[in-house]
Amino acid sequence: MSYAVDFADVSTTGLESSPVADALAGLRANEARYYKNKYDHTFTVEPAAEAADAVDRVARILEEERGIVIASPALEATDFEVDGLRMTYVFYESGLSINVMYALDPAGKRAVGFKLSDGMDVPEELSSFKFARQRSKLAGTIRGSYFVIKQEH
Repeated sequence: MSYAVDFADVSTTGLESSPVADALAGLRANEARYYKNKYDHTFTVEPAAEAADAVDRVARILEEERGIVIASPALEATDFEVDGLRMTYVFYESGLSINVMYALDPAGKRAVGFKLSDGMDVPEELSSFKFARQRSKLAGTIRGSYFVIKQEH
């Protein structure tokens, strides 16, 4: 069942099994606020089992681009198009959020972004990345990193 993320009243719905559920819910709400304010898009997620194509897409891109396999189970995902970009998000039990930004125009930007919820350790599979810190009223301290996608997907 899909769930429209409310950034005014942050909820851990769907994320309860995460040890950092409150911080992950804040991170998810932070993304929802961004898309609502910038694109007037309602950020809607669904359980990972119902969004298997999105979860598989992110896993495939990580594996093919960098040989990365995420150890934590996926909890929720979403896949949508906005302003010429195909955006895919996966939220993991560990508190990790991964997004794939893939421009529909071959000359556009394409990247994978990682965001770590407040209170979680850097996963071993992402230990080679440097993470910048960002403050968020909804999510506390978010640590983020990214890499540019080089192949066609």
